[in-house]
Amino acid sequence: MVAGSSGSASSGRDIHVVVFDLDGTLLDSDAALLAAFEALGVDAGTVTFGHAVAEEAERLGLSLEQYEAAYDTEVAQPFAGVEDLLAQIDRWAICSNKHPESALAELDRLGWSPEVACFADAFDWEHKRLDPVLDALGVASEEVVMIGDTSGDALVAEAVGCDYLWAGWNPRTGAAAPVGQVLASPAELLDWLSVRRRS
Repeated sequence: MVAGSSGSASSGRDIHVVVFDLDGTLLDSDAALLAAFEALGVDAGTVTFGHAVAEEAERLGLSLEQYEAAYDTEVAQPFAGVEDLLAQIDRWAICSNKHPESALAELDRLGWSPEVACFADAFDWEHKRLDPVLDALGVASEEVVMIGDTSGDALVAEAVGCDYLWAGWNPRTGAAAPVGQVLASPAELLDWLSVRRRS
């Protein structure tokens, strides 16, 4: 069941595209992300999520190149129900802070083909933004819903005024009791879309 409420998410907008964050939203990748830092001598308890990868690496005293070399692209798997969800969505995209090399390797491994996929290089290695994704899709913000797992994702959606839903199927996110609409499972997104889309 969708929990909570937020103004724009109940506006009855005609949603045409779903934009997903990647790590922690489509991919259960927390362990893989932490393992790379731990391999470089970082205490996992000091790592935080939802930042540009270059910024987090720098904060922890590492180079982006060191982190990318330590990250294993074979480890992270989709959350339960995600692949079924993606198979039923006509138009979807990815907006992620992840390094493009590791992100593209994972997309290739999983056989996923989003219409648009923007990663850290698309945002000059700073925190991601939705504007480049919207431009590439050729849609306005009111035609999009963003799905994410961190406050950084929520701010990205807020910056352009699009709908935002929390990926509550990530235990870390679900346990945080975020403010706004929380989807307990990927299947609930299909229910949400069926209500918002007009014939």
